[in-house]
Amino acid sequence: MSIETQPRSVSQTQQYEQCAWRFYLQRVERVTPRPAAWSAHGTAFHSAAEAFELSGRTMSADEAVSLFSERYSALVNKGLDKEPNTDHWLSANGAGGEDIERRYALGQQQTRRYVEWASEDNSKTWCTPDGQPAVELYFLVELGGVKVRGFIDQLVLDEDGTVRPRDWKTGSMKSKFQLETYGVAVRALYGAEVNRADWYLAKTGKLSRPLPLIDVTAEEVGERYAAMDAGVKRGDFPAKPSFSCRFCDVSHACSFKQ
Repeated sequence: MSIETQPRSVSQTQQYEQCAWRFYLQRVERVTPRPAAWSAHGTAFHSAAEAFELSGRTMSADEAVSLFSERYSALVNKGLDKEPNTDHWLSANGAGGEDIERRYALGQQQTRRYVEWASEDNSKTWCTPDGQPAVELYFLVELGGVKVRGFIDQLVLDEDGTVRPRDWKTGSMKSKFQLETYGVAVRALYGAEVNRADWYLAKTGKLSRPLPLIDVTAEEVGERYAAMDAGVKRGDFPAKPSFSCRFCDVSHACSFKQ
């Protein structure tokens, strides 16, 4: 499926808005991205949290940490196969090799803390009408005349019967647009009432303040997807050099980088 006809996503849209040339290099030219330990860290934490929630929160902290460790190691080894020189790995804190080791220990700590936090938390995972627990829930919906797909980390059933999208974050960047997309998608697909959403912040081991969604409409969210989709189909990929270039995984192939 070509980039012009494939469904859009939150990550595609935000990447295009931040720097459409990066979008082009990564998704059209298929430039091999530089690996980063933060990517393995986030994916491995999500795998452990997902397994823990799908176990009905019966998985032990040691089991969850072991799952994180195995997943993280496998992802890092895959990255090392592609780029064995860790000096070429992206890192926001220190050298690439140091970051790999640091995030291994940090992710283990955050995974254990998640299990400990959940043992004190009374929220329950919402189930779809067919009985599927809404954890890593796939969706495909049309917004702004554009097909949009993605995975929702978790949908929680609030005490008032409404459904709350929740995103698990190991990093510091939070996307309102992501939660807004989840909210309107859940309304459209399931007819559920969605008034708020939140993030579980692994850095603090706590939930964020709820993000109000009651006034967020599908039309409003759809406008951003429609604008991004139209730009891609026009072949419009302007570069936007900025401080973010230092964290860009395809900057090695970019002539515009700052």
